[in-house]
Amino acid sequence: MAQQLLMPKATAIWLVDNTALSFDQIAQFCRLHPLEVKAIADGEAAQGIKGLDPIATGQLSRDEIARAEKNPAHKLKLSEPKVRVPESKRRGPRYTPVSKRQDRPNAILWLVRNHPELKDAQISRLVGTTKSTIEQIRERTHWNSANLAPMDPVTLGLCSQIDLDMEVEKAAKGRPLPTAAELGATLQSAHETERLTSHDREEEKEIDADAVFAKLKSLKSSPKDEDEDDQY
Repeated sequence: MAQQLLMPKATAIWLVDNTALSFDQIAQFCRLHPLEVKAIADGEAAQGIKGLDPIATGQLSRDEIARAEKNPAHKLKLSEPKVRVPESKRRGPRYTPVSKRQDRPNAILWLVRNHPELKDAQISRLVGTTKSTIEQIRERTHWNSANLAPMDPVTLGLCSQIDLDMEVEKAAKGRPLPTAAELGATLQSAHETERLTSHDREEEKEIDADAVFAKLKSLKSSPKDEDEDDQY
């Protein structure tokens, strides 16, 4: 079984807050896009997710982080696990206890809003619901839509953080990489910058021309004034 990082997004949050690693190093280690890591650092993404210390979980050593901080080209490597946990294979939809079934619509709404890349089948596996219910919540035709409030399914105990991260990772493989515009970048294009610069230069030229003409007028008028004074 290939070794995988647990809770990559939560790990990325911790690395952004507690290390001097570059966005590229964190993105490579957590299998995220560098722009997504930048959005996490700016507080524009992964809001409400608590950071996970990879050192405490034994997935990364302090020495490995120190080496990567000194060398920006160094790629972080997962530590060898002390215990191998066999991968569990589950077939069919997840069973949800009767006491928690009333929370499923809130969990579905949370997933639809925070992870739009997830397919209906993935949401169904996570919280044990039907595709028709998911569609009703997406289109706000659910009978209780007015009273629904988005709630994290992990907090509600409907699924584990590991299962959620695995489904998000699967969905992200077929998703196009986010652009700078989608992550809230406000940089102007080169064409706009050049246009603004040329406009500023034209204004400066106009100002300089006015100053030159004013000087010429003062020079022309001064001899005349002197002649008038001599006459008196």
